[in-house]
Amino acid sequence: MPERMRVICRSEDVQERGPGFRFALPELGERTTGFVVRYNGQVQAYVNRCAHVPVELDWNEGDFFDVSGEYLICATHGAHYQPQTGYCVMGPCSGKSLIKIRTLERDHEILIQLD
Repeated sequence: MPERMRVICRSEDVQERGPGFRFALPELGERTTGFVVRYNGQVQAYVNRCAHVPVELDWNEGDFFDVSGEYLICATHGAHYQPQTGYCVMGPCSGKSLIKIRTLERDHEILIQLD
């Protein structure tokens, strides 16, 4: 296992289009967090920071999807992001993207790798 890869949660902690799992990212700053969600069977992880203004996306912890379950949404300003890419398709940061984190799912665990 590459040395910068670490386990963040169990696979069962992240259900399809359900609440995301938040985790600390001390490598990127004291109060920086990340999150992982499952969309179309695949886990996706991002730095929990809107591309518009540097605020966390989830107003209520773990609520990253909009009501349709099709987009990740910033609770502060309503920016909508594609879950697979983090690309902003609607809102004040249209055309920008969330910072993606590499993920690996194996042995019933979700791991992240920081570059």
